[in-house]
Amino acid sequence: MKVDVKNQKNEVVEQIELNDKIFNVKVNPDTIFQVYTSMLSNRRQPLASTKDRSEVSGGGRKPWRQKGTGRARVGSTRSPIWVHGGVTFGPRHNEANFKKDVNQKMKQKALAMVLSSKIKDNELIVLDAIELKNDKTKEMNAIAKTLFEVKKKNNSLAYIIVNHSNKSIIRASRNIPFIYTTVDNSIDLVTLLNYKYVVILKDAIENIEKLFKKA
Repeated sequence: MKVDVKNQKNEVVEQIELNDKIFNVKVNPDTIFQVYTSMLSNRRQPLASTKDRSEVSGGGRKPWRQKGTGRARVGSTRSPIWVHGGVTFGPRHNEANFKKDVNQKMKQKALAMVLSSKIKDNELIVLDAIELKNDKTKEMNAIAKTLFEVKKKNNSLAYIIVNHSNKSIIRASRNIPFIYTTVDNSIDLVTLLNYKYVVILKDAIENIEKLFKKA
């Protein structure tokens, strides 16, 4: 399929042919959801952890003698039935496992579906290049405002994909809250779905197509 290529002044300068296997595939929301949730689960860190009776403080001696007091026999104040005692069958950080396996082909397929949906919704922009004189945030901010309608409360506006050899654009956009910039060999589906527009530089498209062929 053919799409327009714009310059940083938001002017159409040419057209480019995109690979239909990446940018024009049938979108299946269930596949995207499955990959998205699996990636979130794989990033999840087990934080909840309780102490059993061997780990809580206190309880070094028997609270009272075994017989003759009229009270129930107790061996330690660390007993789970006592306040401040150990926890029985509580969560342990070294036992929790949230991992979900999804193969690489399915991840690539879900990414292709997201990129295809962005094109269908007119939310994918191909730029010929971004030229910055001094790699300054001010310059990058001005270019972004030329390409998009920037609102004060919009903190997830554009996901920019650049060639992996081009690091100056990443530095220039690092402090702009509504832009996230990454390289072509490190596209993250979870982050991508949080942004409205996808901007791909022309020289990054070829590398993206090569990565899809390897999968």
